[in-house]
Amino acid sequence: MELVDLYDENRVPLGRTAERYGKKGPGEYRVVVHVCVFDHQGRLLIQQRTPEKILWPGRWDVSIGGGVDAGETSRQAAEREFREELGYPLDLAGSRPFVTVNFPAGFDDFYIAVRDLDLEELTLQKEEVQAVRWATREEVLALAESGAFIPYPKSFLHYLFDTRETFGFPG
Repeated sequence: MELVDLYDENRVPLGRTAERYGKKGPGEYRVVVHVCVFDHQGRLLIQQRTPEKILWPGRWDVSIGGGVDAGETSRQAAEREFREELGYPLDLAGSRPFVTVNFPAGFDDFYIAVRDLDLEELTLQKEEVQAVRWATREEVLALAESGAFIPYPKSFLHYLFDTRETFGFPG
């Protein structure tokens, strides 16, 4: 049984945990993470989920995604999930989520990293990931249009590509 920390609507810890996929009470939220790795050519590393996945089996997704375990920070979970799903020790030290998206059950933190990873060096977690590849914006949008990609809003996918190297607004 995987436990997650619970937060209120302002992301203040409630000091309680719950089962990851269990029903949450009113005003109880959890945190999920995603990492979007781009290469220096502007391509996004995408993964194809296994057919056994509960949510969106067989569809393509951003580089990795997963839940934040109880006691973990968002960044620790992003690094752990990357290591588990792709077998690569991605260091996100000093990184904050690039953007956080609210969803009905919680907060979804998206991290962005620019790395020229060699796909041959990745070890895919067979229970989670069946394939990985680099994809251009046009390829990701075509997969989304065909229904082969997780149904992120197309404007959000454009946003990830448009701001991948700026990491937010100028300070």
